[in-house]
Amino acid sequence: MTLKDLQIERICDAEALRAQCDAIAGEARDVTSQDTRNALFALLKKAVADGRNTISDMLREDGSGLKCARRLSLLQDEIIRVLFEFATERVYPVENPSTSEHMAVAAVGGYGRETLAPGSDIDILIILPYKQTAWTEQVVEYVLYMLWDMGFKVGHATRNVDECIRLSNSDMTIRTAILDARFLCGAKVLYDEMEQRFDAEVVRNSARAFIAAKLAERDVRHQKAGDTRYLVEPNVKEGKGGLRDLQTLFWLAKYYYRVRALKDLVKRGVLSRREAKLFEKSEDFLWAVRCHMHFLTGKAEERLSFDIQREIAADLGYHDHPGLSSVERFMKHYFLVAKDVGDLTRILCAALEDEEAKETPGLSRVFRRLAHRRRKIPGTLDFLQDNGRITVVDEEIFKRDPVNLIRLFHLADIHDLMFHPDALKLAKRSLSLINAKVREDEEANRLFLSILTSPRRPTLILTRMNEAGVLGRFIPEFGRIVSMMQFNMYHHYTVDEHLLRAVDVFSSIEKGTEDDAHPLTASILPDIKEREVLYVALLLHDIAKGRPEDHSVAGARVARKLCPRLGLTPEQTDTVAWLVSEHLTMSMIAQSRDLHDRKTIEDFAEVVQSLDRLRLLLVLTICDIRAVGPGVWNGWKGQLLRTLYGETELMLSGGFSAVSGKERAQEARALLGDALADWPEAERENYLNLHYLPYLLTVQLEDQVRHAEFIRRTREAGKPLATMVRTHSFHAITEITVLAPDHPRLLSIVTGACAAAGANIADAQVYTTSDGRALDTIMINREFSEDEDELRRAERIGAMIEAVLAGQKHLPEVIAHKTRHRRKTKPFTVTPKVSVNNNLSNYFTVIELEGLDRTGLLSEITEILSDLSLDIASAHITTFGEKVIDTFYVTDLFGHKITNENRHANIIARLKAVLAGIEEEVRQKMPQGMIAPPREKGRRVGQQ
Repeated sequence: MTLKDLQIERICDAEALRAQCDAIAGEARDVTSQDTRNALFALLKKAVADGRNTISDMLREDGSGLKCARRLSLLQDEIIRVLFEFATERVYPVENPSTSEHMAVAAVGGYGRETLAPGSDIDILIILPYKQTAWTEQVVEYVLYMLWDMGFKVGHATRNVDECIRLSNSDMTIRTAILDARFLCGAKVLYDEMEQRFDAEVVRNSARAFIAAKLAERDVRHQKAGDTRYLVEPNVKEGKGGLRDLQTLFWLAKYYYRVRALKDLVKRGVLSRREAKLFEKSEDFLWAVRCHMHFLTGKAEERLSFDIQREIAADLGYHDHPGLSSVERFMKHYFLVAKDVGDLTRILCAALEDEEAKETPGLSRVFRRLAHRRRKIPGTLDFLQDNGRITVVDEEIFKRDPVNLIRLFHLADIHDLMFHPDALKLAKRSLSLINAKVREDEEANRLFLSILTSPRRPTLILTRMNEAGVLGRFIPEFGRIVSMMQFNMYHHYTVDEHLLRAVDVFSSIEKGTEDDAHPLTASILPDIKEREVLYVALLLHDIAKGRPEDHSVAGARVARKLCPRLGLTPEQTDTVAWLVSEHLTMSMIAQSRDLHDRKTIEDFAEVVQSLDRLRLLLVLTICDIRAVGPGVWNGWKGQLLRTLYGETELMLSGGFSAVSGKERAQEARALLGDALADWPEAERENYLNLHYLPYLLTVQLEDQVRHAEFIRRTREAGKPLATMVRTHSFHAITEITVLAPDHPRLLSIVTGACAAAGANIADAQVYTTSDGRALDTIMINREFSEDEDELRRAERIGAMIEAVLAGQKHLPEVIAHKTRHRRKTKPFTVTPKVSVNNNLSNYFTVIELEGLDRTGLLSEITEILSDLSLDIASAHITTFGEKVIDTFYVTDLFGHKITNENRHANIIARLKAVLAGIEEEVRQKMPQGMIAPPREKGRRVGQQ
């Protein structure tokens, strides 16, 4: 890349800048005065601002990230040179400088590589001949203070040559910085001496230690940034597959091969021309993203967060396509580049490993030859084992038999071998050999199904297949979703990474390592005979993402086409297609429906129809949720799935009770009476008449007894309201029970208090007692791992609820305070949806809402439901990142379903307005008769 390519003349006219500096010095009575310094500061500050604005415009013109980074570096070079010359020639001139009155200024680190982002630190090394003198100290201070005042983050060191060498030998960070050193200005003889001694005394014969240190440093960095290149909010600089990985590669090559440019690695045969071009292309793209991020945010922002992804995509020229938004297309490109960086890492590390093995000191020729002897793999003539890695006998094996592209991975699995980079490199170059004939080849499909369902390490092999491009070529539908991200806060990984992680979860469950986390799954696993069906369904369940149509429907179509090819029977194909089409059903019903409502179980059983499908769908659902990302799965979701599974299993096996609800309630009341046998008879009889049928039918006896003691203690204390907390560590849920005088807005106040206390509500059950009090149970997501910490948190939330109910705290104020610290969801748009359905329950109208989550939303919704004179029997809250789906089982004040269509329309309009944040506007525009007056007194469903 030449200066002509960079059009440096557009950015900064160095000669004109120097002439202006000379003019400032010529007009000054005293060049050391503050006025002269201020004039110089204003001149240089304007040159930097104008230059950066021009560079930003040029980035939008040509889109080159590397050119942008180098233009910023060149601009910085000129500013430092002009400043240094002004300090040494005008402010502190020395007519006959002694040997000690010399210094050199070098750029180090990223700046030394001639690349800077707009917010990068400016790392410079000031090289002295001996120790610092008064003159060098004055010059250094003048230059540094001016740069700091101009707003630059300057990292600097002032050392003599001996110190540079000594510290480089003892400190790997300093060694790496000086490895990238580049002369800027001053006494070049000092820089040349340091460079020569650094090469001779530091770099020579220390490559092994440097490579080991840099690779270890890289591993630690990856762990901190999230050890996958497929995080949907990646760190462009430090993350896996980011700029630092490319820089690390070049450090290693530069250090080991003693080269200064990428083209030198091509000459040495380390990289092919294609790979060198890929390196430059990847680096250019990543620099473009990073520079746009810094320009957009005005700071050194390295995380490509949701907040800025859409704007960066627009800056880079991406547009919407059917099924994929512009931001999703941009992020897919980003992850493909990150994948290329991973490929380059493997290629270069393998080359270094081979070179190092050849030159290992202390090994005799005979021993070295034995160590690197290649052995044939039993049963094949085309593949060899090389130090625990599978490789190929020659470069023609894939041309001779393209099925070998699948066999390579199958043999690695069954013989527990890693992959030699040469084999993966050849596989990538041979992808065009995987055509329709290979895809239909019976042996190729048998080998692939064996890999997918392997009892050993299927995900590792599939990941290598994916990284090599073989998986996407063999299954083109999978190739379409490679590196595809979904622009939301729920999914943590790209679609292909999610599918492979889902396979990995099931593999772990099969190996018995997840029994404690999934006891029900472990118990039913022996009854699941169709392992292949589950593995194929897991690999395919999201394979149709990014299409305009519903991905479940389209995915089922893909399954019907692909399964026969893989060797599955028609019955197995039907089951896989059904699993793919219904893979979201069990999760949604478990989290958003009342599982104590018989109609819920009847409807789900109608979908499932058999115990075999129920078992398969349960396991698929668990693996799917577990693979979404860390923290998405919790014990509460597991408990909901277990409840749904258990109730549905009873119905499908004919064990669902046909006894009427009234008879079952009488039996439950008798059992509760037995459990309270030690109470005085009059008190016991009074208490048994306190609860209505829904409470007796849905609450477990153990909890009924606990509630009885709670209500008894509250009565004895003469308290009008109280809260009780309990943790469920296995379920990752905390239960808060509220006893308070019944009030139509009670649930709204309670949920608002929870929001103000920072608690995420997962579920709510609402009951009323015959003496006019409400017994509400609120389930909140657990935050702390230790029960003691979680109990203290729950008690604080309970205290907040009591304070708000007692009028000691004003709810809008505490919610407003909490809102100031919430995470922004501005980049996301969720179209508000509201449905009113009378077919999902025999006794209740079910209202389902979908919208953008925000602090206090649940409180606002429940307040509107109260305002509309609706009694809430239960609320079920499901959050998918930025999106929330709330489901409410309601009746009118008389305990009946809401059947009037005009009232349905009113409910939908009011709730949509709440979701859109325009409730007050809608309320004012609506006819007065359409707005139900607030209730003075409400009766809950438990009273019917």
